[in-house]
Amino acid sequence: MSQAIIGVDLGGSRIRVARLDQDLNILERQETATLADEGPDKVIGRISDLIRAVWPKDGTPVMGIGVSSPGPLNPFTGVVLAPPNLPGWHSIPLAQILQDTFGVTTYVGNDANVAVLAEVARGAAKGCKHAIYITLSTGIGGGVLIDGRLLLGKEGFGAEIGHTILVVDGRPSSLEKEAAGPAIARQTRVRIARGEQSIIKQMVGGELARIDSRIVSEAAHQGDELALSIVRRVGWVIGLGMVSLLHLFNPEIIVFGGSVSNMGEILFEPIRQTIRENVLDEGYLNGLRIEMAALGDNVSVIGAAALVTTMGGFNRLLE
Repeated sequence: MSQAIIGVDLGGSRIRVARLDQDLNILERQETATLADEGPDKVIGRISDLIRAVWPKDGTPVMGIGVSSPGPLNPFTGVVLAPPNLPGWHSIPLAQILQDTFGVTTYVGNDANVAVLAEVARGAAKGCKHAIYITLSTGIGGGVLIDGRLLLGKEGFGAEIGHTILVVDGRPSSLEKEAAGPAIARQTRVRIARGEQSIIKQMVGGELARIDSRIVSEAAHQGDELALSIVRRVGWVIGLGMVSLLHLFNPEIIVFGGSVSNMGEILFEPIRQTIRENVLDEGYLNGLRIEMAALGDNVSVIGAAALVTTMGGFNRLLE
């Protein structure tokens, strides 16, 4: 008998819930505002309401519920620890709460981790057993699939790619601190405040606080040299991070998602160049694909559902 799967995407601004089949095709999908400031009880109530809305009406059994959540969290216990974009969430046993409410096995996974499951199951990395997913946005996150299994680590905190340590100007920093959206905006503001010329100053009407990575991207696409130099530096930093990942995990594919990745080729050309110039051996590049994510807003609900089919990412996604 066919079974349904419920996938939940718990985000800081939106909650998305879908009913999927066992092949991870979305059958029905609903969403609502998270309203995270109202606290965990209200948010969990909204999640439960959406799950009820997509629950099978024809008696089809539900295999389980998977939840994609911001970290930090423990995927082994299903406890959400203290996500910065979910105020008041401190050691919330989300998996147990939903399991008690709906009577089916429930898994909770880090949103960036489950995204790699989704892209391998249904997206840009379909069919790959060795894959890395990178989200470039307000932060930098990632997920790593090794031989079809999710890399989790002892406490489930593995694959925090954005917090890869770098040394910049003699001080410890990280991939996220140097290349995420806020870093791009900060670096641009500093250089303009020092007197460097850029059309960005006119684009924001002289209000440097309005600068964000989208505006920097727009200026770079118009040929603004300051913006281009910022984007090239970000591509260099990300490229160096990717070289480390290639050496550690030797993937078939690296998939990029998130708003910063929408800069396109002006960002990816320096990423590729940096990888070519710094990789230990060309063997790491044999057949390597660097792709944009393919699933859009559905990546987290599909990835959450994949937690069910892989029993929390512990089993292989593909045999």
